[in-house]
Amino acid sequence: MRGERWRLIAGVALAAWLILPFLPLAIWSVAHGWRFPDLLPQELSSKAWAYALSARAGVLDSFALTAGIALATTCLAALIGVPAGRALALYQFRGKGLVTLLLLAPAMLPSLAVVFGLHGVFLRLGLTGTVSGVILAHLVPVLPYMTLVMAAVFSGFDTDFEAQARSLGATSLQTFRTVTFPAILPGLLTGALFAFLVSWSQYLLTLAIGGGRVQTLPLLLFSQSSAGRNDLTAAIALLYILPGLLILIVTARQVTGRGAALARGLGG
Repeated sequence: MRGERWRLIAGVALAAWLILPFLPLAIWSVAHGWRFPDLLPQELSSKAWAYALSARAGVLDSFALTAGIALATTCLAALIGVPAGRALALYQFRGKGLVTLLLLAPAMLPSLAVVFGLHGVFLRLGLTGTVSGVILAHLVPVLPYMTLVMAAVFSGFDTDFEAQARSLGATSLQTFRTVTFPAILPGLLTGALFAFLVSWSQYLLTLAIGGGRVQTLPLLLFSQSSAGRNDLTAAIALLYILPGLLILIVTARQVTGRGAALARGLGG
């Protein structure tokens, strides 16, 4: 009983710690002027939210575009990262260390160097100023996360389960669907979470490759912040962090619940 009480207190404290930084944003988004030394704004207004959610503001269009780019990048990263992670974890081949180094290179190199290098390449390929170019550019920082997470997942994967399924007559597709995919799903969800959030938060890369034509939410947020509209900036910022919070909650439940169930099932 006492243990449950402490867990409840710890959960409430953690939730308060996570929510507390967002309170100033929430207040700013409905503040009609908030000046020092006032502790709270003298007047509240919903004009910032009304404008942010209106069609003429373009915020919802940028939200949808950013989500679409992040989802497309995540799917492409999964298609490449799952087999690449499996190869790195389960097979020995010449140049394996070099491949791992190349995967880590975008994270080790200065971001400006990566951005300018990609801009020169994409400019020659005619991909600048396009959504497809931005998606491909986002793969550069996203793919290492997905591949390395999947390599860690497959390092603890027992291929004997696949061999048993094939010995019972299962095809390669059936083996992947019924054996491999359920086993790697928690790790795949974790990798997808990182991939989505890394793509969602890209600013410099989107600005350089999109050339200002691909107006994602980070670009719109920066432009409003530069214009000095604190209320509108706060409203857009709250919309900006919403998908990350939702994905984190859903994925955490899936990973912890399904991962524990899978461990019990394999252990039995």
